[in-house]
Amino acid sequence: MITIETNHGDIVVELFEKEAPLSSANFSQYAAEGFFDDTVFHRVIANFMIQGGGMTENLSPKSTRSPIRNEAANGLKNVRGTLAMARTSQVDSATSQFFINLRDNGFLDHGGRDYGYAVFGKVTEGMDVVDAIARVETGHRAGHDDVPLGAVVIRKVRIDG
Repeated sequence: MITIETNHGDIVVELFEKEAPLSSANFSQYAAEGFFDDTVFHRVIANFMIQGGGMTENLSPKSTRSPIRNEAANGLKNVRGTLAMARTSQVDSATSQFFINLRDNGFLDHGGRDYGYAVFGKVTEGMDVVDAIARVETGHRAGHDDVPLGAVVIRKVRIDG
């Protein structure tokens, strides 16, 4: 289990290591290195998803390792409470950023509009925290839309057990 400690409360996550081994190992390595410490959920869209894991509070991107292969064809679906790898329009471009689905987002699944977004985990405790984050006021800041007006800080991502 993994605990994402935020300034809004803790989110406990189970990784799907068997179905998404690359994405799970990637996320775990970033967590073990302390990479996520003091990053933010920088993109919050109500009734869609919250995204974080790659920017500091002033919205500066952190340097990441090389991108990983997209595992969206693993059969897992972007349903409420799942974690998926964020990426650019390039299929195999995911690095450290991830998002938590606030609802079932089937259009993000493999074979929908494009290759899809790889699901690699699910929230097991703390969806109330995720939902609280989803309700924060957002706006435009530093060239980005849907940015929380009060920082939603990821204090630490801890690997439990």
